[in-house]
Amino acid sequence: MKVALVNPNWTYEHSIYFGCRQPHLPLELGYCKALLEANQHEVLMLDGQLQDLDNAALAERAAAFAPDMTVVTTAPTYLFWRCAPPELRVPAEFLNHLAGRGGRTVAVGPHSSATPAPTLRKLGVDIVVRGECEEVVAELAQQSDWSKVAHTARLQNDFPVFNGGVHASQFVDHPALAWPSDWIAAHSHHHHRFDADQRGAGAEVEASRGCPYNCSFCAKIDFRDAYRRRNHDAVIAEIDGLIAQGVGYIYFIDEIFLPQKALLEALISRDVQFGVQTRIDLWKPELLELLGAAGCVSIEAGLESLTVEGREMLAKRCRLGTEELAALLVDARRHVPFVQANLIGVVEDDPALVDYWRKHLIDNGVWANEPVPLYPYPSSPSYRELWGEPDDFAWERAHEHYLASFRTFSDIQDQRPRALAELESSCCNH
Repeated sequence: MKVALVNPNWTYEHSIYFGCRQPHLPLELGYCKALLEANQHEVLMLDGQLQDLDNAALAERAAAFAPDMTVVTTAPTYLFWRCAPPELRVPAEFLNHLAGRGGRTVAVGPHSSATPAPTLRKLGVDIVVRGECEEVVAELAQQSDWSKVAHTARLQNDFPVFNGGVHASQFVDHPALAWPSDWIAAHSHHHHRFDADQRGAGAEVEASRGCPYNCSFCAKIDFRDAYRRRNHDAVIAEIDGLIAQGVGYIYFIDEIFLPQKALLEALISRDVQFGVQTRIDLWKPELLELLGAAGCVSIEAGLESLTVEGREMLAKRCRLGTEELAALLVDARRHVPFVQANLIGVVEDDPALVDYWRKHLIDNGVWANEPVPLYPYPSSPSYRELWGEPDDFAWERAHEHYLASFRTFSDIQDQRPRALAELESSCCNH
């Protein structure tokens, strides 16, 4: 079978999107490609940003390949499945340009996982994958009768038909990924890096997936939930391949980069720097020193709140006090050039106390951002606490609530976000 895997060309005008807007490697499509090719399928993988192709040009490339199946993502990369753009206008634009020339069509991503029925209707695809997608995409390519493929949803007489729940990939045995050299050459961005000594191309790698915690704000219930650690040899082989292609910086997209002594020790001898996202309360001073020695130059620490009450409201399950957390962050800054305490706006937080601790951290070289408003993503506990299980209007409901609740937004939202229906009106099938 001929399969086209497409990460469309993302644009974010008037979106609430919190994530980085630079190109990143579409890891989910990379895994799909590896599994498909292992089963002898012919694969064309496209990425609008890395290849500098708009969605009309991407559609022409895909159509010229004459695929039997086309897979399109609803988030820019696995890195941002937990904070994807709520609107589906970008994948819809690609599909509209494709205009039925891509064989059977499949959507994968957070929208397909949390709200499959409206995703099917808005995009007009034949089927959506619920949960982590790579193994299910490989099964779709093997199976002619898609009604038999688990962890999918499709429309029958405009009513959704579900075959099983959301899928959690094995992941631990995923092979080392290899990327086209021109994609790596186009990936100059070093994600979440702010120091001056940047050399070589950037890349993203996944050493583990999922998180053992269930913080109220985190959109991971329907995908990337259970914690799994990838085979060490595969991770190192992938990193070595990237270094050989000229990569000087890697960002580990792991939801929570837990201390992995073997991985850190292996990185010490390799000419590469890296960044991570983690919880600072899971690190001890000697491991933070090892993290720096291994080449870490950026830590995004999910602190979320600078008060005990705020962390309890967010279900952080953090046993350390604010003073202890601050001490660990300052200690991390001794070994790593950039450390951020990532903060979310929490009504329980005393503004004066937040200001005190933010100043303390900043004065000690740790960046603590202005707390950002919390968007209740349909795959988060906070959404379910407000409204129950996501229905066909979950994204609209969350979006309307967010716009009504806040007057100011995050630093990267330089335009007031627009309503979801307005964002999707030009290209989606409502």
